[in-house]
Amino acid sequence: MSHYSIKDLEHLSGIKAHTLRIWEQRYNFLHPKRTDTNIRLYDDDDLRLILNVSLLRDNGYKISKIAGMDAKQIGEAVRQITDQQTSHHNEQIHALSLAMIDLDEERFEKIMSTNILQQGFEQTMLQVVFPFLRKIGVLWQTGSVSPAQEHFISNLIRQKLIVAIDGTYVSSKDKSRKYLLYLPEGELHELTLLFCYYAIKSRKNRVIYLGQNVPLPDVESTYQIYNPDYVLTVITTNKSVAKTQKYINMIGDKFKGAQLLLSGYQLLSNDLKLPPNATLLRRLEDFVSLLAQRSEKSIFQE
Repeated sequence: MSHYSIKDLEHLSGIKAHTLRIWEQRYNFLHPKRTDTNIRLYDDDDLRLILNVSLLRDNGYKISKIAGMDAKQIGEAVRQITDQQTSHHNEQIHALSLAMIDLDEERFEKIMSTNILQQGFEQTMLQVVFPFLRKIGVLWQTGSVSPAQEHFISNLIRQKLIVAIDGTYVSSKDKSRKYLLYLPEGELHELTLLFCYYAIKSRKNRVIYLGQNVPLPDVESTYQIYNPDYVLTVITTNKSVAKTQKYINMIGDKFKGAQLLLSGYQLLSNDLKLPPNATLLRRLEDFVSLLAQRSEKSIFQE
């Protein structure tokens, strides 16, 4: 079972820590454990309850009424809200969080299928799935979320992306742009890269996808054979600024004939100097916008 601080609950639910403390005293529906230094620790049941309370409160329920409901009544009210056709993105993100905590694959499938039907696969990923991943990302880094929960939800999302990629077809005869996608050595989190793979293929561009943890010499040899227009990579793993700068300088030099598309925490959180042929993608929406441009002129010269 995972353990969360009161700040973790605040981050995931949007309810201030001060408010949570007041509710704990007034309504007695939270029973945190205490560390030896008297710091509150919450478990999965507490997080599940607070996420449900937050969702109900956002939909007009008063906290005094919620406090009088039992677990079954709260769960049923939450399901009615998240199953509605007009359910908002925040509510769907809450629902995904609950599916992760409960290891509930059936619930995950229902959330995904409902959203894909309503707004399409790409927008579901952009508006629901990736905001959810960003929201819980801090908990993964601090170890608050258990490895089982992390692997469970990541693998389900990965499966959805692979099925969507397999459902697209691009002919080798198409005169479209060519992309080379990879993650450097030590980089294992490929959900962002897989989404880019899908977005590229769905727009009838050609892609070579090398995947995770790829040594640079292997990327170089592929580059020489494939001669791509764009090389896309994501650098997330914690490295020194100097090492990250050295790496992007190196790929900028080795792949001079292509436009580099770069993203990832290490690039977004540090003040790095990009090679002349590189563009920093701050959001996935930025990448989708680049793909949407149909001009023959290079998108980086417009």
